[in-house]
Amino acid sequence: MSDEPFVVVGGDAAGLSAASKLARANADREVVVFEKGRWVSYAHCGTPYFVKGEVDKLTDMLSLSPEAAADRGIDLRREHEVVAVDTDERVVTVDGPDGTFEQPYGDLLVATGARALREPIDGIDLDGAFTLHGLDDAAAIRSFLTDPNEASVADLGGGGFVDEARAARFGAMEPPESVAIVGGGFVGVEMAEAFTAHDLDVHLFQRSGHVLSSFGDAVGERVEDHLEDNGVTLHLGASVERLRGDDADRVEAVVCEGDELAVDAAMVGIGLRPNSDLVADAVDLGETGAIAVDDYGRTSAERVYAAGDCAEIDHVVTGEPTWNTLGLPANRAGRAIGQTVAGDPEPIGTVANTSVVKAFDLECGRAGVTDLDEARDAGFDPVSETITAGSRSGYYPGSVETTVTLVADRDTGRLLGGTIVGADRAAVRIDTVATALASELTVAEVERLDLGYAPPFSPVWDPILTAAKVLRGSL
Repeated sequence: MSDEPFVVVGGDAAGLSAASKLARANADREVVVFEKGRWVSYAHCGTPYFVKGEVDKLTDMLSLSPEAAADRGIDLRREHEVVAVDTDERVVTVDGPDGTFEQPYGDLLVATGARALREPIDGIDLDGAFTLHGLDDAAAIRSFLTDPNEASVADLGGGGFVDEARAARFGAMEPPESVAIVGGGFVGVEMAEAFTAHDLDVHLFQRSGHVLSSFGDAVGERVEDHLEDNGVTLHLGASVERLRGDDADRVEAVVCEGDELAVDAAMVGIGLRPNSDLVADAVDLGETGAIAVDDYGRTSAERVYAAGDCAEIDHVVTGEPTWNTLGLPANRAGRAIGQTVAGDPEPIGTVANTSVVKAFDLECGRAGVTDLDEARDAGFDPVSETITAGSRSGYYPGSVETTVTLVADRDTGRLLGGTIVGADRAAVRIDTVATALASELTVAEVERLDLGYAPPFSPVWDPILTAAKVLRGSL
């Protein structure tokens, strides 16, 4: 094990998980974390609920403060951007408040995360147009939605981290009355709920035929009906070309296939891209554009690791590298790498791309391979069935329709994936599917699972079991 420092580029989930684990496992090893921004170790996924107002303060979404990091023996340096990596000399070049310097490393973790896509939407730089990827974005949007007479940077709970100038600038503007959301994925659906809570006229534009397209048609159709019931106007199969501004360079309209819709704000949520450019010439990248790693998070360069939103990770069903931008795999991979660097190798694990999302009162979940074309490309012969069942015993109050889709391989009977949507604890039921995928269970084995039953919680045949029973019949 090297005597040189363990250097981490990026102070969020993967980076600080690795730093914390190594600091605990080897208190004598110097651990240095460089973060180009001011925020560290925060919950990206909580930002729509902060904008909505359900989360009160920005600092409520912090997992580890700089003070707590220091107490763990981590040398955390915020507002320090790593601008170059020399894997031959094992040195990183850092731009900091006091100038540029070089930092040697013994082991290096690249945990640079991802960034929100801004192109190809022209007009994204207009006032009133936003992406949502970070707490400063959330602060600016919530300030923009607040009456100027009531807006206060102090009320955001920035704790000395927030970009106060940006928040104050948008807080001084007249709040919008209408908003165009470009993209019907996680961010689009969650922000539709957030904007509706502020009494905005919400228009959601989705290029494909359904929102939440990665969840499949059954989920998308139910969510669309529910969004419309809550006042959201949907524009499906609509490709946004640009945002048009007024004379003051503020959003005035969204242009979609030649037609215009007048709005005074826009939220662009069309996806993410991995921040892999820093080491693109030093390590191998995968087909996803993220950094290629092995089972222990090691890159093609000696003693250089990568984890989190900038790195690939293997899919539990296909066995192939995939790109996952969720918090649990990032934290888990970072922690494993910290343990590996400490001298006790730990695999970073695999993912089923398990994900859940809330759409007003509906809960949606997905895990594994649910797209039939994707399953065929992976070498499977997929069979799919969709069922709707009650969430509780029919005679017990509160039972609601829960829709489950399961996909399996015809030849082996192996479960490949599933989706679920409903308004009564539907999202947590997807964990049964994720566990079955990790165990490579067949549909018949899923059908025989001994899941918990009592009338307030589930019918005798849980909706997952009912779906497995129907799918087994088709197999």
